[in-house]
Formats: sequence, C-alpha cells, structure tokens
Amino acid sequence: MAKTLQEVLQHPVFHYFAEISNIPRESGNEQAISTYLLDFATQHGLEATRDEALNVIIRKPASAGYEALPTIILQGHMDMVCEKNQGTTHDFLTDSIQLRVVDDMLYATDTTLGADNGIAVAYMLALLADSTLKHPALEALVTTEEESTMGGAMHLDFSHLKGSILLNIDSEEEGRLLVSCAGGVTARQRLEIEWAEVDVQSKPLRLSVRGLQGGHSGAEIHKGRGNANKLLGRVLHGLQQEISYHIQHVQGGMKTNAIPREAEAILFIKDVEIDKAKQLVGQLQERFATELRASDPEVLMELTEVQVNGTRVFSSQTFGHLLASFMLTPNGAQTISQEIEGLVESSTNLGVVRTDETHIYLENEVRSSVASLKGAIVKQLEMLASLTDSELVTDSDYPEWAYRPESVIREICEQVYEKMNGEKPEITAVHAGLECGVFAEKNPDLDMISLGPNIYGAHTPQEHVEIDSVTRIWEYLVAILAATKESKRLV
Repeated sequence: MAKTLQEVLQHPVFHYFAEISNIPRESGNEQAISTYLLDFATQHGLEATRDEALNVIIRKPASAGYEALPTIILQGHMDMVCEKNQGTTHDFLTDSIQLRVVDDMLYATDTTLGADNGIAVAYMLALLADSTLKHPALEALVTTEEESTMGGAMHLDFSHLKGSILLNIDSEEEGRLLVSCAGGVTARQRLEIEWAEVDVQSKPLRLSVRGLQGGHSGAEIHKGRGNANKLLGRVLHGLQQEISYHIQHVQGGMKTNAIPREAEAILFIKDVEIDKAKQLVGQLQERFATELRASDPEVLMELTEVQVNGTRVFSSQTFGHLLASFMLTPNGAQTISQEIEGLVESSTNLGVVRTDETHIYLENEVRSSVASLKGAIVKQLEMLASLTDSELVTDSDYPEWAYRPESVIREICEQVYEKMNGEKPEITAVHAGLECGVFAEKNPDLDMISLGPNIYGAHTPQEHVEIDSVTRIWEYLVAILAATKESKRLV
C-alpha cells in the first residue's frame, strides 16, 4: 500500500529533507540554509565551521573502536536548481518546496524537488544525529553554488579537512558507483543589438515552443531530448525562408545546466502574411513531433497575437547574426568515449537565450571528460562569435575527475553492496560534473567515490526521488561506514 507523506517523513532522512525543503536555497541564495546547518551542529553538540563562500563543515568524532581509522568526508551541496512550470506562482526566494507522494515517489508541486542534492544533505544530517551508528571520525562537507559555478568547491580551503576518503552523495542511480566525471565550463556569447523601427503594417505575435521534457544537461544529454532554444532557432530560420518578418525579443531556458523546455520570440509580421506564417508553424510542429516522437511527443509550437510595448526590432544585420548563432551553435553529445561503453565524452547545451536593451545572450554549458576536447568546443564557439560580430566569455570552468586505479573506498563499497544485494554494483563514469573533479585537483591523493538513490527528472519540475531507494541507500551508507573497520588496508 502506498505511503502517505506523513508516513514517509517518519524516516530520519526524509525528516531532514522536509526541513531543508522549507528553506529557499537556489544557487547564490544559501545564507539561510548554511545558517540552518550551523544551528543543527550546535543543537547536536558538534563542531562546525563556515567559510566566506558559506561552505559548512560539521565534524563528528569516531564511535568506540573506530578511533584509529582515517577520517571520512561525507559530501554534498546545499543549493538546488530552481525550475517551475509555466504559470506557477512559486517564489524560489521565499517559498517552501511543497512535497507530495505519488505511489513510491516523492515529488514537489509544479517545481523542481531539490533531491539533487538535498537528499545528500539529509543523509548527512541523519548520520550526524544518530548516536547508535558505528563509524570513523566524520567530516560532513556541504558546499554552495554547485549547480551554477562550482563556486563553493572552488573556494574551499582543503587544508581545513582531515579526511583522506570522500563519499560524494550526488549520484542519481542506485547500484551505480561513480569513479570519474566530466569537467565543464560555461560559454556565453554576447551579441550587441542594433535596433530598427518596424513596418507600420506589421503586427506583433508571440512564437512559443513548449511541451518538452528538458532534463539534466549532463546526465541526460544522450537521450535525444528536444532543446527548446535550438528548435526556436529552426522555426525562425524556416519562417525566414518563406516570409518577411522582424524580431523584437527572444528568450528561452532558465539554467545552462538544464536542457531548456520552453522558448519564445516576439515577431512582427505583415497582416497579409500572418495566415501563411501560422500555416508554416503548423507544418514545423508536425515535423518536430515526428522527429521527437520517442523523447518529446508533446512538443508544441504556437504563433499567437500579443500586445507589446514599442515597435523597435532587431536590424537586419542583428537578425542575420542571431539566426546564424541559433543554427550553428553546437548542441547535444559531441563525442562518445571509446573506453567506457555508452559514455558521452563531450557535449554542449544551449541552455539559456535572453535579451536585454543592448544585447542578446546565448549561454552554453560545455562538458567533457577530456580537457582538450572541452577546449576545442569552446574554440568552435569563439569562431562562431567572431563570424557574428559577437563576444564570447567563459566562466565557471571546473576540472574533470580522472579514474583512480587503486581505491580502498571503491573496494569497500563494492564488497558491502555485493553482500547486501547478492550482486556487484556497476562501476562507471558520468558525463555530469561533480565537485569531485575540483577536490581531486586540490588534493590529488584523495580517495573518492560517488553514490546516491534513484532520482528522476533532475533539473525539471518533474524531478522525483524513489522513496524505497532512499531508505536502501541509507542502509548502504550505514553499512559502508561500519565496514571500514574490517578493511585491512585502513587499519
């Protein structure tokens, strides 16, 4: 029988997850959640510190018999991706995440859930609060701005940590232990707008693309899901081949690390060509529905009349540069690993397009497990910017995490998993970025592994976490910590 939300919250992990969900914690807005973590430490008599980047470290002494073992770092990030369904009034700066249970899944209501990575924080708090568990000395490291810039991990002074082993709890598939991840960088193209006045016989219409699934721009980039920004560019180009029109505004997506689900443009079209334009949009809608029938069967394109302020539009030169940028910006998986079957090696995601009074911005998340390939994609974007009289700037550059041939913690995690489940876990890499890459650069001797429960639809309002999987991973974490005493390589 399905559990109620009240029943689910009786488990210590979900109890703390509910408390975290009451605190707004979008990347860059982590003051309140970091203060909550410090207050938690005080209430439980634990030592805690916070740095200028709001990273929090909470320390718990070893339980009896485990004092001689090396300190273990438990790690996750306190921030979350904040996405919501169109028309939802939720304010991520002030409102709590509204939890709901559907069958064996925990969802939010019309917003991202924040299980990525609030579940890690909840695991850590439950482990820190439980005085009955057997474990070495623990350092719970909770970082900031992982979902935007990796700023917390970048700022962290690793000399403040004693641990030589790190358990990252930021994975999203039970039974898969991650031992390597991609590096990444955000590349932002800035196209200066030259304005012109529209033909007086033209009417403003909104061209919208919506109904797409979206998803994590790393972990789900291989699934062939539609990118609303790229589709918008194709529609704009298709219309331009058949009719004359002007553009006043374009926007799409909310985060570079999320595959955009919605995009729109404000067009000015002559009265005599509006019917033809709508017919063309309908034809493109059918084409995209066929192309995306397996991944995004509900894709929808509409051209509707709208009221706007002003009649300024992009000049023909700006219009041309914008269309070229839309059409030529690389998107999706770029290279596939020849060493790990099925692993995307390099990718890019046109995650955000936005317009202000002076510029159009096209913002890309570039990822690769090979640094030179990441650099090659950025060079490609630089050349495109040069051809369109744009400027390209990069930020939030973070390194990849390379596979470690010898790993004590991997050995322990494998043995415990097989003992609990009767089969070996999958040891693999992930195309998403993890803070492990930053930590490995700061401390090359750090022995790390990443794990987590089944989380689906991360970075979208459809995000949900499997309740039973969360409880199984809780038992797994407890068993891993207890098993450290049995490892001859640690004693």
